[in-house]
Amino acid sequence: MIKSTLVALLTASMLAPTAALATQASLQIELNPQSDFERRVMQYDCSAGEPFSVTYINAAPNFLALVPIEGEPEPLVFASVVAASGARYAAGQWVWWTKGADASLYDATLGDDAEPVLTCSEMTNTP
Repeated sequence: MIKSTLVALLTASMLAPTAALATQASLQIELNPQSDFERRVMQYDCSAGEPFSVTYINAAPNFLALVPIEGEPEPLVFASVVAASGARYAAGQWVWWTKGADASLYDATLGDDAEPVLTCSEMTNTP
């Protein structure tokens, strides 16, 4: 079995009760995939704002997406969840749903029938 280590570019700054003491911590997630490990970085152009990158980590049975969310200091780690079609990932109140070259970000606190807060399309480098 291939043993892969994912260093999930998640660095959190933790402040001590006094402002003078600040430390940094990092998080490392170790995955033991039952199949090949794949890392893909996709660029998305969205309806609002600047294009951004999403990193997908595929290490069956774990499928993750690191998605930058406006207002968050670091990208959030989304885990795949059941979807009727496409690939659906969730992190806290957020749902990132991809179908083909399209992707949408939903705020689950707005209800199941809410429109996406962001719609995006994969950027391709074809001339």
